[in-house]
Amino acid sequence: MQTDHNRLRIIQQQLLQKLPPPLVQFLKFGMVGAINTVLSYLITNGCYYVFRLHEQISNLISFLITVLISYLLNSRFVFRQQEGNRQPWYRALAKVYASYALTELVLMGILLFIQERLLGIPHFIATFLNLCITVPLNFVLNKFWAYRKKAE
Repeated sequence: MQTDHNRLRIIQQQLLQKLPPPLVQFLKFGMVGAINTVLSYLITNGCYYVFRLHEQISNLISFLITVLISYLLNSRFVFRQQEGNRQPWYRALAKVYASYALTELVLMGILLFIQERLLGIPHFIATFLNLCITVPLNFVLNKFWAYRKKAE
């Protein structure tokens, strides 16, 4: 079993080495995003349906938890920076929260209001549709702003 696991790891490394680095980074971000998408969906809908919280409060709770998880995973596995070229962790975390605040609180809040209150779309469908918009937007904000290398 261990030998099979080692073989799979070697094959994975060989495949990743053949891909362009930006594509590998996007795929890794996608994996973190998939984890956070599932968590966000579960937390938001759990708060809304199980605890009967307002949709915006449910969205806020999901935001606070999943952005921290995103920062921890992305800073370790996706947007790793060299020691001398790294910005302070608190600055990167603040930028990650700011970028996700724009997409998850402001944009998602507006979209939820329009979809649910004005268009009558059920909450579980609206949250899924919105995650399909916000995840790619978050990649761009994270890559080019939150984790941007320190200025020379």
